[in-house]
Amino acid sequence: MTAWRLGLVLLAFFAVLIVAPGWVAQQSPFDLDPARALQPPSAAHWFGTDDVGRDVFARVIHGTRITLGLVTLSLLIATAIGGGLGIVAGFAGKWFDLAAGRLADMVQTFPPIIAGVMITGVLGPGAMNLVLALAVIYVPTFFRIGRSAALAEAQLTYVEASRAAGFTEGSILVRQVLPNVLPVLVLQYVIMFPLALQIEAALGFLGLGVVPPTPDWGAILEQGKNFILVAWWMSLWPGLFVLLSAAAMTLIGQGLREKFGR
Repeated sequence: MTAWRLGLVLLAFFAVLIVAPGWVAQQSPFDLDPARALQPPSAAHWFGTDDVGRDVFARVIHGTRITLGLVTLSLLIATAIGGGLGIVAGFAGKWFDLAAGRLADMVQTFPPIIAGVMITGVLGPGAMNLVLALAVIYVPTFFRIGRSAALAEAQLTYVEASRAAGFTEGSILVRQVLPNVLPVLVLQYVIMFPLALQIEAALGFLGLGVVPPTPDWGAILEQGKNFILVAWWMSLWPGLFVLLSAAAMTLIGQGLREKFGR
């Protein structure tokens, strides 16, 4: 099996968990039972239980929708805003390009994790605040990619021919330049996904992600750190799922890069 196909298989696996977590994990991720706290993996609890008796398997499976959903949404927002502004800046140029570029430079002066901590620290924990933080972090990246691709397209002969034929700048941008730039943005989306996933998990680990008891891989990792010597399974499984999902998108990104010749 090629790396590209392995990535698709892993992606399909996580897609099933996102669409139907209750079908995979029958137990509730919220039910408490202190009497069964910190039980190791068994036939009754495949991934063991946490310090308050919740089923770790159920929490990790249901956390797939939360964690990957938040990363997916945040990158979609970053792609739409950053990529859209970048395409306009690269095609139109002039003062808009200069102003948007300086704003992107200002945001990118902060390392991603520091920017994430600053934003979520000010806004507070919560799913939407986490999405906003991740989107702000990666808007400049998609801006740069969109701008560079649009700038290259603007120099091609078909753009000059369209202008000579009487097409408006807006029509050329939407109907001709945008379709040619979209594959580049899609490829960048896939490449950035593992990085955004790491930031999301890190913020959850720091207590700046979703609000407990919502299952989230980063939050589960944070919970398990205090019991790593006596209940290793609390940290193993969410960490493994982060690794596998990041590997899936990395493999798919490599396949797309080879296909697009980039």
